[in-house]
Amino acid sequence: MDQARRLLRAPGRAWWGSLPLRVVGTTLIGTILVLILGGWLLQQQATNGITQGKTNSSLAEASAALEIIESSLRSAAPGQAGSTETITRVAIAAVQRGAVGDQYHVLVSLPSSRIQTIRLDPASIPESLKASVVQAGASGDARLFSTSTQVTYLDGTPSVPGIVVGATVGTFSAARYPVYFVFPMTQEQSTLRVLQQALVTTGLAVLLGMVIIAYWVSRAVITPVRTARQAAERLASGQLTERMPVRGTDDLARLAVSMNYMASELQHRIRQLEELSRLQQRFVADVSHELRTPLTTVRLAADVLYDAHDQFPPLEDRSAVLMRRELDRFEALLADLLEISRFDAGAAELAVDERDVNDLVRTEVEALRSLAATRGVDLELRLPEGGCSAELDQRRIGRVLRNLLTNAIEHGEGKPVEIEVAANDSAVAITVRDHGVGFDAGDSHNVFQRFWRADRARARSLGGTGLGLAIATEDVRLHGGTLAAWGRPMRGAQFRIILPRRQGRPVASSPLPLVPRDLPRRRTTPKALGRGAS
Repeated sequence: MDQARRLLRAPGRAWWGSLPLRVVGTTLIGTILVLILGGWLLQQQATNGITQGKTNSSLAEASAALEIIESSLRSAAPGQAGSTETITRVAIAAVQRGAVGDQYHVLVSLPSSRIQTIRLDPASIPESLKASVVQAGASGDARLFSTSTQVTYLDGTPSVPGIVVGATVGTFSAARYPVYFVFPMTQEQSTLRVLQQALVTTGLAVLLGMVIIAYWVSRAVITPVRTARQAAERLASGQLTERMPVRGTDDLARLAVSMNYMASELQHRIRQLEELSRLQQRFVADVSHELRTPLTTVRLAADVLYDAHDQFPPLEDRSAVLMRRELDRFEALLADLLEISRFDAGAAELAVDERDVNDLVRTEVEALRSLAATRGVDLELRLPEGGCSAELDQRRIGRVLRNLLTNAIEHGEGKPVEIEVAANDSAVAITVRDHGVGFDAGDSHNVFQRFWRADRARARSLGGTGLGLAIATEDVRLHGGTLAAWGRPMRGAQFRIILPRRQGRPVASSPLPLVPRDLPRRRTTPKALGRGAS
């Protein structure tokens, strides 16, 4: 079934995937419809014209033949004009005249016999025409009656369309007898067949010409557009020196000029932004580095004051403690800024080694149990049986785990924090789940931004710098993995780390879901997130 669906969808994909195919196909379909309609109309007009001409000539010839018959009857001896012998003789003469050149066939109905062309099938004369002629003869009417028919033969000759003209003959003093002239349209049918062949040949030639013209026009129009698309793709890939050739002064040439102008402006703007980014990175790195020297001096003085703060009056004691705490936070902020500047400069490197992820997670959890106990938070650890090894930088992944666990403890509202590890053939996954305040689903892409906070009014009781998740994202990305988040207000949050078990190899699937297991999955899970801060 899947193979059949793919085969059925292949024409649609080919149609919508190729503009020249759509142009040529549309032109081909339109040309076929126009040729069919035009050919049908031309054929109808030709057929009607030939049929009308044949009818007129048949009436003229039948009228002349009737005049000859009437003259022959009038020239007969007195008293013999209406006799059967005379009518028979005249009828035979009429049949013989019609047989010359096979122009028409004659049938004369006598009271006791029927004189006709030997080959003609009497069934070729419609009964409706016979009735009209007989009725006219009974009333002495000498009018001509005509109709179309299918002329059939008794000797096996193929039937052809034809015209039948009927009338009555006789003298004024004698009875009138029906006479029928059958004019086959053999020559006219040959003419129509030649016309049909000419229409088909001309139509095929026109169709081929239109396809060639449509293909040429589509190529002439699509080639510059395709060149513009390729140039835009190269610009998007970073080849800012790419330019389109400009030929002529038409709209396509103006498109090329506009594309080149856009590329020049984009190149100029990107260079400005790159220069500004380099200045910002250098500023952050220089400021962070330069602040370390005065910070060290202030730290020494603060340590001296803090060591003797128990001997100070209450106000001075409180000031010494606050200064020591804010210096710790300031020093952590400087360290994070230096780390971020290394990521921005592309100078961060991995020290990869084969490590047991279970041991790494267990070590980080045990290191934070005392902190969790002070907040009334229970850390629940679920590890897979046996070893769970992966190639990673222990220092960086340990820092990511500490950041996630610290955030979970801070925002967990005293409820348990669950840590789970799982692995498959290609990846190792670690989830950290808290049941605290959480965040809006729409803020999932913001949690990794630098200095972002879900609630600006909420204090950082653990003294975070606002760069922890941004650094964590870069650490995980440096390993070729992903860091994603899920959260809902007052239902907690869950962060998931996915790391490849071997560096440089792709991750086929995640061993753990992003949505917590304790929630029903009624909707699709949020997508993996970008970088930022908490």
